[in-house]
Amino acid sequence: MGSDDDRGERPAIDDGDTEGFPTGSDGDAAARNDARATSGSGTEPSPPRLGSRILVTWLELTIVGITGGLLGATVGGPPGFVIYLATTLLTVGVVFHNVNELVKAWLRASQNGSAIE
Repeated sequence: MGSDDDRGERPAIDDGDTEGFPTGSDGDAAARNDARATSGSGTEPSPPRLGSRILVTWLELTIVGITGGLLGATVGGPPGFVIYLATTLLTVGVVFHNVNELVKAWLRASQNGSAIE
């Protein structure tokens, strides 16, 4: 095919990342960088809504607890005990899920906040 010295025309690759690298004219690159810096609303992102996440968690735990308790009491015996254990496991899963969502929202807010600065 060609040697290392063969430098034929290659199509330009534009991955959209022009930060610090002028493409076209310097004014175009500066305009794109300015647009990135002001693409948000210009204010810092709001922190996650802790109150609503607490409310959702409480509601989910109430539903899981009441449902599991009613099913466990209705069935009774060893199967009822298994239902109680499954309810406990599901309760822990609900808490972990909601904590995970809250942490992800905090991370997103902190990443967006550092990108704006």
